[in-house]
Amino acid sequence: MKKTLILLAALAASILPMKADEGMWLPLLIQQRIGDMQAKGFKLSAEDIYSINKASLKDAVMNFGGGCTGELVSDQGLLFTNHHCGYGNIQKLSSVEHDYLTDGYWAMSQKEELPCPGLTVSFLDYMQDVTADILKGYKEKMTETERIALVEKNTKAVVEKATKNAGPGIRAQVNAMFYGNQYFLFVYRTFSDIRFVGAPPSSIGKFGGDTDNWMWPRHTGDFSMFRIYADKDNNPAAYSADNRPYAPKKSFKINRGGVKEGDFTFIYGFPGSTKEYITSDEVSYIAEVSDPAKIAIRTQRLDIFKKYQEQSAKVRLQYASKAQGVSNSWKKWQGEALGINKMKTVATKRAYEKGFAQWAKGTRYENVLNELHALYEKRNPYMIASEYYSETVRTIELLTLATRVKAALADKKRKDATVETFFKDYFQTIDEECFDAVMNYFDKGIAANFKPEYFKQKMAQYGSVEAWRSDLYTKSIFSNKERVLALTEADKDLVNSDPAIEMAEAFAKWYEQDLNGVIKDCNTAINLAMRTYMAGQMEYSKDKQFYPDANMTLRVAYGKVAGYSPSDAVYYKPVSTLTGIIEKDNPNIYDYNIPQALRDIYAAGGHENQPVCFLATNHTTGGNSGSPVIDANGNLIGINFDRVWEGTMSDIAFGPDFCRNIQLDIRYVLFCIEHIGHANWLFNEMKFVD
Repeated sequence: MKKTLILLAALAASILPMKADEGMWLPLLIQQRIGDMQAKGFKLSAEDIYSINKASLKDAVMNFGGGCTGELVSDQGLLFTNHHCGYGNIQKLSSVEHDYLTDGYWAMSQKEELPCPGLTVSFLDYMQDVTADILKGYKEKMTETERIALVEKNTKAVVEKATKNAGPGIRAQVNAMFYGNQYFLFVYRTFSDIRFVGAPPSSIGKFGGDTDNWMWPRHTGDFSMFRIYADKDNNPAAYSADNRPYAPKKSFKINRGGVKEGDFTFIYGFPGSTKEYITSDEVSYIAEVSDPAKIAIRTQRLDIFKKYQEQSAKVRLQYASKAQGVSNSWKKWQGEALGINKMKTVATKRAYEKGFAQWAKGTRYENVLNELHALYEKRNPYMIASEYYSETVRTIELLTLATRVKAALADKKRKDATVETFFKDYFQTIDEECFDAVMNYFDKGIAANFKPEYFKQKMAQYGSVEAWRSDLYTKSIFSNKERVLALTEADKDLVNSDPAIEMAEAFAKWYEQDLNGVIKDCNTAINLAMRTYMAGQMEYSKDKQFYPDANMTLRVAYGKVAGYSPSDAVYYKPVSTLTGIIEKDNPNIYDYNIPQALRDIYAAGGHENQPVCFLATNHTTGGNSGSPVIDANGNLIGINFDRVWEGTMSDIAFGPDFCRNIQLDIRYVLFCIEHIGHANWLFNEMKFVD
């Protein structure tokens, strides 16, 4: 027994220390890491990164559109983010006559910048540890329901205090960290008058398309430019022709000197979601059950999209954003499952858990792992049924329209706008083929005892998914735009009896009654047990500095420019160039058909070694898209936009050997602005260092 304990302790010690360049650190607490950052080459101080007393780098970083990051590059509110972050807004501004996705767009003055209704950006004013305030009044004997009610009550009070007498655009939220062992207040200033300044054509901004997504070497010019406008007092305001460019506290200087392997890099952004501290049960479910099922279903949908997009320019534009949304996670899940298996993450976590269990005997943590194991065993059959529902029934576009129109019917303007927006980007043939594909997957993937009675009845009635679909699309009024536009509130009975509404509501009822309650109860219990397990891990691993899982709050990640070896005898250099674009160029393949101007520039000579993208070891995830990549002196050297396929499991386990983030070299951004967009006027407001 003594030898076993020694062996387990040694194994635990080998996996507990923070791996090189791992971590998404709260800027308020960056003082804990600044020594390591400086030892690796960073030249600035903790207060240069985050300060509420003076302008700091945080003031040049924003949450862009709710799901991405952006950065200010001038004192006139000009910002950079990714092309794929601006994609939806660019699509909304596009038409067949003015296809800004395909052709790009470059404003030649501020007067030509295009308003983006609905787009917002938010800057963090400050953050604060409010754990004591949120848990004020908590007693150990409280039930979880009582604790949740207390936290909600105290959160409301903290938010009200933070926003009382606040200026325009101020909002506040409290986020739990470490599964509720700690709480932080975040106060943001949100701007809503955002205008599109420019972006390269998709043949640059999305070069490589889905084929190159998550891959290296990468040659995607993934950037777009917007400008923030404010009122005369520099405060957030609704769109007005009288608004003026926002004058920020801080903007980034741009380093045109370039990068080389080993250079310090620093990411500042809003990573979305990670699960670094989950147990082996959850990791096993993700890699062996959930990811493979979702990958298979989305493969079918993407194949159908692609078939019809290749046949029609109109359909290609209609489904461009949809295909991107489907494929992004689809490919990520493939790399995630591969990486988890390659790193033997399940086995590693089980070994850690064995050591933890030995240590926890006689403590309040003694039974927590057994409790978690039982909860996952109970939840997972319901969870996979739920995921099949999300990936199948809920992706059928006809059902989406039907439920939206029913909800909007009392408001004619809202209903008509919903219908027009839907049909602008709808091709029924794709929807029908996807119906066949996903509902057949539903039939095969869901255990018989979990299938809804409605589904069983329809399959018995029609004999096949295909026959069911044919009847549905023939009879539903929602397959005809003119008929839908003609609907009024007086047609409620007609709408309620429509087969599309019937199907959508039957499945929604099944989900709520048969699945969601069990899943929610299990997840609540899992989160409660994880709070205990998280506290236990912190006691068990006293020498480790823990960082909270990502939750779309501002974080710091740092590392260095570095290549990697994904497999035997293969090494990827960390910088790609324009030569690689020309090598991939193929006029017969949409995703690799570059603008003729780029071919001409290359043929003229002198730009063969123009840098395009580079790799680094920063710990990133979704939400970090568009994040500034910063050098040792705080200058902008790139824009983060992706990770390598082999490292996408970093949301669960960081592997320093092949977890790499991909960033667009800022020099390629400047190259495109100058040589493709001829928008050199923008350089007049930027500040450069070499």
